[in-house]
Amino acid sequence: MLRPTIDDARLSAFERDGYVVLKNFFSGDEIAALADCATRDRRLDQNAFGRSDGEGGTIRLSVWNHPTDTIYGAIARSESLVGCAEALLGGEVYHYHSKMIMKDARVGGAWAWHQDYGYWYQNGVLFPELVSAFIAVDPCTRENGCVQVLRGSHRLGRVDHILTGDQAGADPDRVEEIMQRLELVYVEMDPGDVLLFHANTLHRSDQNRSEHPRWSMICCYNAARNDPYKDSHHPRYTPLVKAPDALIMEKAAQGFDGGDDDASAWLAAEQDSSASVLARPAATA
Repeated sequence: MLRPTIDDARLSAFERDGYVVLKNFFSGDEIAALADCATRDRRLDQNAFGRSDGEGGTIRLSVWNHPTDTIYGAIARSESLVGCAEALLGGEVYHYHSKMIMKDARVGGAWAWHQDYGYWYQNGVLFPELVSAFIAVDPCTRENGCVQVLRGSHRLGRVDHILTGDQAGADPDRVEEIMQRLELVYVEMDPGDVLLFHANTLHRSDQNRSEHPRWSMICCYNAARNDPYKDSHHPRYTPLVKAPDALIMEKAAQGFDGGDDDASAWLAAEQDSSASVLARPAATA
């Protein structure tokens, strides 16, 4: 299939807005295979953990540092997707980590307003030269908690973050003022669409109060030249071997039980310390 690429127009949009959406990036067969594998994957479920959203809800996710020899790795290493990340960051990238966000029907929690660099700054990453690829596994709508972005917010630089529930949330007073000046966009997506966004783009999502799940896979890439200066729970520069796009369906055809996966790749809840090192907001009288 012919996939969207980062042409001059999309690069300009990304630099202006802090994000770009690539429609129908993955085929119907590819995204159906990913959805089937993810819902049947015992290891994905066993390694999932919850994060309180500070609004009475909990979001469930699984995180892994290395691509692994599975359909997840075939997607994260796919030539087309990695090529988009390289075009946006202007050079070689490596796999910083991936995650599956399992926002289930009626119970899926929210994400507070945050920048990804608000988390990753704590990990010794000196520059915000990272990009996240949000892959819609299910339809993403306003009703089931699609991603919201503040257009152009990446140009603000890094905003101070504090703990909001178990999550890193951007300074709420500052966000309130930012929202008076920047456009709020609800990024509604179809399965197979990809949202690529800058590490300093402010984004959030509401709780899923609908009858429909909103699962998504997010692949995060760091510029190779931006190797963190210290070790953390996410990897320092590790060369990324690109894979042909056809490997996605080859891995799906092999069947999936998680057995060929590297158990050490999964990140346990207690290891994910990017948010926990932040201060909690001061109590009010």
